[in-house]
Amino acid sequence: MVEDEDLLLAVLNSAPVVDGSPTDFLSGEGAADWIRALGGRGTKEECGRLRLVRDTLHRLVRRTSSDVGNLALALDGARLRPVVSPAGVSWQLEAEPGEELAVRVVLAWSRVATELPGRLRACANKECNLFLVDHSRPGTARWCSMAACGNRMKARTHARKRRVG
Repeated sequence: MVEDEDLLLAVLNSAPVVDGSPTDFLSGEGAADWIRALGGRGTKEECGRLRLVRDTLHRLVRRTSSDVGNLALALDGARLRPVVSPAGVSWQLEAEPGEELAVRVVLAWSRVATELPGRLRACANKECNLFLVDHSRPGTARWCSMAACGNRMKARTHARKRRVG
């Protein structure tokens, strides 16, 4: 099972731009296998639910919308049940099997937004459609990947300065 922050980023980053063309791992032939690899069932309904959650989170993180209706809908019917053991109290998610993955994504988003405020963000490269959780000490990470977007953006800035200067 994928850890929840990794699950959140996997779903958020399931619509990358590849060679200038938008793609969507939650659509088409490979979607069911991709969802099963994350611990889901891979049904069309689950795929649709994850797309709604992903698209809603894209707008929330980018601050282009504050509508959380689809997130509330994903959580409808889910609950966390306390389980006591000698190690302490843990919380067990109870949701319909085809809904559990979307619920886990929403709960992971909430935890990251609460525990790491402002650290979940879209890549600063406007041509990229990926997201990151900034765990750096100063909290200044801007790119999904320094190797991909970071170097590309720095090279563009350097070239622009050389043309102007």
